[in-house]
Amino acid sequence: MTEKPPLAPVKTVRHLPKWSELRGLVQFRKPRLSRTERRLARALSVSDLRAAARRTTPRAVFDYVDGAAEEEITAARNIAAYRRVTFHPDALRSVADPDLTVPLLGRRIAMPLVFAPTGYTRMMHHHGEAAVAEVAQHFGVPYALSTVGSTSIEDVRAASPDGDLWFQLFFTSDPRINEDLLSRAEAAGYTTILLTVDTTVSGMRLRDVVNGLTIPPTLTARTVLNMSRFPGWWFNMLSTGGLTFASLSSVPGNPTPGQVASMMFDPGLDLSSLDWLRERWRGNVVVKGVTTPASAREVMGRGVDGVVVSNHGGRQLDRSAATLDVLPAIRAAVGPEATVLIDGGVLHGQDILAARALGADAVMIGRAYLYGLMAGGRDGVLRTAEILAEEYRRSMQLLGVRRSEDLTDRHVGFTPHGTGNYPAISV
Repeated sequence: MTEKPPLAPVKTVRHLPKWSELRGLVQFRKPRLSRTERRLARALSVSDLRAAARRTTPRAVFDYVDGAAEEEITAARNIAAYRRVTFHPDALRSVADPDLTVPLLGRRIAMPLVFAPTGYTRMMHHHGEAAVAEVAQHFGVPYALSTVGSTSIEDVRAASPDGDLWFQLFFTSDPRINEDLLSRAEAAGYTTILLTVDTTVSGMRLRDVVNGLTIPPTLTARTVLNMSRFPGWWFNMLSTGGLTFASLSSVPGNPTPGQVASMMFDPGLDLSSLDWLRERWRGNVVVKGVTTPASAREVMGRGVDGVVVSNHGGRQLDRSAATLDVLPAIRAAVGPEATVLIDGGVLHGQDILAARALGADAVMIGRAYLYGLMAGGRDGVLRTAEILAEEYRRSMQLLGVRRSEDLTDRHVGFTPHGTGNYPAISV
């Protein structure tokens, strides 16, 4: 081969740049005076909000949100299940003007997302349930208030006058309390009752026991010392009213918080309770806490409007199946017309995408928005919703899907973990 002469040196022509040339390349972020604004602006994921929540909230409170029952195996399984999803994108599909909306229980919501009920929410941040309801209305998705919420049924409605509010019912052992809660939810225009059925007894959450964050509290010296590092949290907590089960403040006999909590866990809860509720409540009834196809068929046969595939975020029975693992079988069991929601482990917009493709009408989030709440109050909840919506929209477009309603199981590859480490659940 004939040897070629070497290349000549590269000539570089230089000149001093003009400011007009630099202006498009060098742009500084707008300064933010508020520490909360700076903190939320830096958060690009729910994981970032979780890290911020850990830095800004007493450890016992953070652990209450972040922890789960026993060895926390179920909580870990919930998250791991979403990591086993593989997406199969369609090529050459127009995804201009994506439509994230979906129908849910007779309404069209902004995206397949519902803000789940969480107890004692004002403990995480004094903005509490009212802030979550306000964000849900602003964002165009439902919010479910817990029976053991720290803001009353009426005050949540005042914070969200036009929102789609649901009420999560712990069916208590006292019929008078059940009737009072339902009557007030009805009067306040709540559309849906979310009956939770996986709390016949309370799960053992070891982090809360260690921290003394029990009902009633039995705080340890270490917990109090850690809380003293967060004077802002203390000030806000002590100056914005007592922390109570607000919707249960009128319970006859003025019971202690411990006695009220014991009413929420009724070992006698059975299908007759569901029958009574279905006859009593004229709106939607959805049963939360279903994890097997047989249970899903049974409750749907009682005339309810839907089920939530839920293991309480791993906070009740540990070593149960991940909710995403059992979702396809439950959808097959109840058919395409039933409303099926799912919770547990949803921390990313792609998790919402996967759940929707595998049979869920929508997902419910709890921990995700509580991380935002702890990190920045109401604006932190809004940041959570923005992050999830951005992730969901971007991933849906990259998948080649323009409408949420067009997502199907052909867009995902998923083998339930039940075919491996624990028995598969048959339809």
